[in-house]
Amino acid sequence: MRLGLSFALSVSVSAVAGGAFAGAPPPARAVSPEFYSGRWYEIARTPNFGQRDCQAPTTDFVAEGARFKVRQVCHHGAPSGPEKVFTTKGRIIEGSRNTRFTMDFLGGLKKQEYWVLDCAPDHSWGVMATPGGHYVWLLSRQPVMPPAAKAAALARVKALGYDKLEFPEPAA
Repeated sequence: MRLGLSFALSVSVSAVAGGAFAGAPPPARAVSPEFYSGRWYEIARTPNFGQRDCQAPTTDFVAEGARFKVRQVCHHGAPSGPEKVFTTKGRIIEGSRNTRFTMDFLGGLKKQEYWVLDCAPDHSWGVMATPGGHYVWLLSRQPVMPPAAKAAALARVKALGYDKLEFPEPAA
């Protein structure tokens, strides 16, 4: 969810008001806690400074109940380019139907909230965003989504109000 969120997580921590939205739309459906486990591949994202020239981004979650560890990898310039690795911890926000979570930055001095706006019923893809509506990521359990699933997921991203997207090169 780097989580497709690849290094934009740190960018959104310092984001200021003034984006396309007054805020992100509310999450559409509950997600299972397993959403925060395993590998996610970033398919599309809002262009952002923190992920400039980031290719083949992945996010690995290791669940620990309502908490999880995160390891995000971005390759500079090409899927085989040098890795930039980011590790942190997060937690699912209680009472959110597992749709909202926070991640720690700067050794826990700063927290950023993220929302799972929607996902496939089988959790094969997910749409995550910052609550302010500035950033969005389309994530998949596979490095390349089947064309019909990708079209449906991108239509959902656009229906949520996000139309300016970039598409990183997939993992090899």
